[in-house]
Amino acid sequence: MGEDVRLRAVVELAQAMAAAQTPRESWQAAALGACRALSGSFAALSVWERDLGQLRVLVNAGERTEDEEEFPEREAYPVHQFPEITEFLHERWAGGGEPNAWVETAEGPSGGHWAGYCHQRVSALRRRGRGCCVVAPIVLHGRAWGELYVARPVGAPVFGRSDADFATVLAAVAAAGIAQTERLEEVRRLAFTDALTGLANRRAVDLRLDEAVERHRLDGAVVSLVVCDVNGLKRVNDTRGHAIGDRLLERFGSILSLCGAMLPGTLAARLGGDEFCLLSVGPAADEVVRVADELCLRAAELELGERLRVVHTWYTCGGSRDESCDMTRAESARDT
Repeated sequence: MGEDVRLRAVVELAQAMAAAQTPRESWQAAALGACRALSGSFAALSVWERDLGQLRVLVNAGERTEDEEEFPEREAYPVHQFPEITEFLHERWAGGGEPNAWVETAEGPSGGHWAGYCHQRVSALRRRGRGCCVVAPIVLHGRAWGELYVARPVGAPVFGRSDADFATVLAAVAAAGIAQTERLEEVRRLAFTDALTGLANRRAVDLRLDEAVERHRLDGAVVSLVVCDVNGLKRVNDTRGHAIGDRLLERFGSILSLCGAMLPGTLAARLGGDEFCLLSVGPAADEVVRVADELCLRAAELELGERLRVVHTWYTCGGSRDESCDMTRAESARDT
């Protein structure tokens, strides 16, 4: 492959990564771009989950076998089966070495430093009818993040040293794109998250509520909004300090999140100050009311240090279609 062709492939990969708006789009762009650039038939991107001690496959691109999903939910491999990931990336690269790619073939060790660790990859190549692969480490924020894997079918030219060097370059481009996508996701998360409680914020509720009402108009889905008002917060702030008041809000937010989880797909949010809400789409109104009552019961068990009053008001779009989506209203309160 000529230098001009490879340079164009790098540019195309960088452009595809820059255009990605979501993590999935970013993963797919990295795998497909590397697959094309290296004239492969298949590519995968995997992340090293240190806490679980596993390599988890994020995307499989190209010619997949029957057991390979494009975006697998549970495809993961213990890192002890691939010790080069932990030993090379963590020890050798962190010690000043370079995160270079390497090649494996279905025939067995192809030479190179990590030939002794190839048995799992060789087995996978043979099982899936592939002749060779190149594995490129992905390093993000100065740490081993995962790997980019590109394979060719049996009978195709075996990857060489120059291919491995090129894969190292492609992995660096992919890493930059993944970092950009992660920053975008963090910005989105901050824009729709309450900083104190970690719940959704008012902006997130407004967007979700518009979507929920539209869904009600289209298919009659029940939409319920439970608004919670924790009265007495000002008294806590004035008498015990804002740190205690913040802790109260955090603890109530945790209870709200727990109760919201009882209703599938429900959004738990802090609207501002001492006002919170649950936005539910789908569950019946009676079930939502039951959970709202449960919320008050659990809040009453908090050791708040003050007598507070948790008020919940719920609004429900019924189960029939209507253009106005008039919401019925009810209210309940419980001293805590």
